[in-house]
Amino acid sequence: MQAPVDFAEITAETPTLLGVTAEYQAIQAQFNQAQTSEQRKAAFQQWDALRCRLSTWKELTQLHFHQDTQNPEYKTALDYCSELSPSLTALEVDFKRQLIHSPDRVELEQSLGRQAFLLWEADITTFEGAIAADLVEESKLINEYTKLIASAKLEFGGEQVNLSGLQPYLQSKERDIRQQAEQCRWQFFEQNQDHFDQLFDRLVKLRDRMAKKLGDENYIALGYRRMRRVDYNQTDVERYRDQVVQEVVPLAIELIGQQAKRLNLDTLYFWDESVFDAEGSPAPIGNHDWMLERAQEMFDVLNPSLASFFQMMVEQHLLDLQNRPGKAGGGFCTSFPTYDVPYVFANFNGTKNDVQVFVHEIGHAFQMWRSRHLPVFDYLWPTLESCEIHSMSLEFLTYSQMEKFFGDQADRFRRQHLAWSILFQPYGVAVDHFQHLVYANPEATPQERHLMWQQMEARYLPWRKYGDLNYLNKGGLWQEKQHIYCSPFYYIDYTLAGCCALQFWVKAEENYSQALAEYIALCDRGGSASFRELVRSANLISPFEAGALTQVVEKVRQSLKTG
Repeated sequence: MQAPVDFAEITAETPTLLGVTAEYQAIQAQFNQAQTSEQRKAAFQQWDALRCRLSTWKELTQLHFHQDTQNPEYKTALDYCSELSPSLTALEVDFKRQLIHSPDRVELEQSLGRQAFLLWEADITTFEGAIAADLVEESKLINEYTKLIASAKLEFGGEQVNLSGLQPYLQSKERDIRQQAEQCRWQFFEQNQDHFDQLFDRLVKLRDRMAKKLGDENYIALGYRRMRRVDYNQTDVERYRDQVVQEVVPLAIELIGQQAKRLNLDTLYFWDESVFDAEGSPAPIGNHDWMLERAQEMFDVLNPSLASFFQMMVEQHLLDLQNRPGKAGGGFCTSFPTYDVPYVFANFNGTKNDVQVFVHEIGHAFQMWRSRHLPVFDYLWPTLESCEIHSMSLEFLTYSQMEKFFGDQADRFRRQHLAWSILFQPYGVAVDHFQHLVYANPEATPQERHLMWQQMEARYLPWRKYGDLNYLNKGGLWQEKQHIYCSPFYYIDYTLAGCCALQFWVKAEENYSQALAEYIALCDRGGSASFRELVRSANLISPFEAGALTQVVEKVRQSLKTG
């Protein structure tokens, strides 16, 4: 491990197919000619270093585009990355296949761990040369969606804002403002409906075509393998969705009813769901720099490792948190493995979401930082449902410090966040179920897909009322969820992790120091084990076990004094 570097010093040489191919050939020759385990390990380490270097280039290229979607140089670089990636994947898959079938596999597994081989076995089934051009097209369509979302220029409140900048109005304590802001937001989607529908239609048909080329009936099985789900399947996910309907939806209906009473409303509409009570949503009481100072104070109190890590992130400028024109929406954490550092991207807009998203992404970043010592590039991050445990759990594990951001409104934030954590579960599984319907019926029309979403809302979100928001009444809500376009089947992950994170909340209420120690130990394991194994190692109940939600749902009900 090396000393942390400033973001300004992070660079990545743009690779060429010719150059990378030559490197792969040399590594394969070295591996094949190895006479000892030490020589084989040396060849493997060269391959791992190559993957780290290519990953750093790819992540830096994608980050630059997200930081300024209007920069033509960044767009050109991203297009080149999209064009080259399938060829690089082909080289990587070939070497993974060689490792899997190596006569020294047992020895390699003892050195590297079994999980890497399980991941590689999934990876080699997700690529063949026949889909290389399709992967290029998929990347370009995803980039087009990202650019379309970032292009929103909305006139509201006497200023021009993007979708992130509209958030303070969507959470206003003034009901008329919330309603008007929602109308403004969804007018953008309605005006661009054909573009959104056509983009998704092309993506669905493209992914279905790739799956069929690889021998699958439809994209669902391929989608699971691309997500590297090695220890659970579609049946497990269906069972979890049913648990949410049985255990969570009744509590969610109670919470919505309680919220309507607090707001003194006969009918709680969609634009009311963002505010917990008549005072509106609590907001942080300082700006960007003030937030960073409070965050340092928070981590100083909680844990020395968290404190030193966050200090490093600030000092090395590994945070991009301020909203600005042309910047892509949302928040995420990435990493530059050549330099052993993570990077957090977000869009502060003066709402409570700033704190929630910030802490969430720092959870990801801290896990990567703790995992950077592991012996395989594949272990730097776990599979995504495990990744989300680290991020979502830190949201709960920082509850005691929320006064630093919200002052005397901290308890209102905690209660609202806890209620949101329950209300999110039905929405999250609705997104997942919707995607299963979409990819099981790839020839459906855009209108039929909107109807599918309405069916999901009826099953999982029966309380929801859209009033005069016509676009949402026609089933258009899903189109703002970038995961549906950009990362198919990446959403159930949040609900599975949410079940685990709520268990960390229960643990923290009973014994905080033990809960935090178990959390850090989980971060240390990175991706060295599968989802179920990681959950078990943290003394958590797997979401796939019957009754996994029962205890946390009851604890939330008691904490929020409903029912």
